[in-house]
Amino acid sequence: MSSPTATQATRRRQRSARVTTAVGLIALAALAVAGAVISGSWPIAVTAAVLAVVLGGAAVKITHTELMASRVEAARDRAQQAQGYRLITEERVAEQAKHDAFWSERLRHHEQAVTELEAALAAAHQRAAEALRARHAESRRADVAERDAQALAVRLEETEARAAEAIVRVHELEIELDAVKAEYVAATAAQEPAWRGTHSA
Repeated sequence: MSSPTATQATRRRQRSARVTTAVGLIALAALAVAGAVISGSWPIAVTAAVLAVVLGGAAVKITHTELMASRVEAARDRAQQAQGYRLITEERVAEQAKHDAFWSERLRHHEQAVTELEAALAAAHQRAAEALRARHAESRRADVAERDAQALAVRLEETEARAAEAIVRVHELEIELDAVKAEYVAATAAQEPAWRGTHSA
């Protein structure tokens, strides 16, 4: 809780003075009545009774004023606390929204990168399959057409080179895709404790 302000200290002093005054008036009324009883004089007793009633009324008025002031002060304090809690809640909501937007954007980028790499990997697989089919076709043609064996051998070597390049590219894309997926899993795992910590708070 926050330390008491100067205004609160002043209110406490005023409250203490009012309560002390009310107690003093009651004590004075009691002394007046006791003095009248001891004196045994009827006029003094009547005067003391009237004085006691007046002093008691004044004490009740002071006490009532203090009670109303205490209620107003308590209501003011509750309103200030509610305002403070509202501001804290708004700050937390804004921070949570900023945090969620950051992680959503980061996860979206990771998902987009994974999608692009998967598409590139599929295309590379297709090219590799086409290169293998072309190599088999060239091999069959080489068996059938012996008179063009030398030319076909050159074409076969070129096709095999392209197939090897495609296989290497497929391997590279697979490695890159595995790295991106690992980063995506790590980012998702890092996001979950942050969300849990923020909501629990």
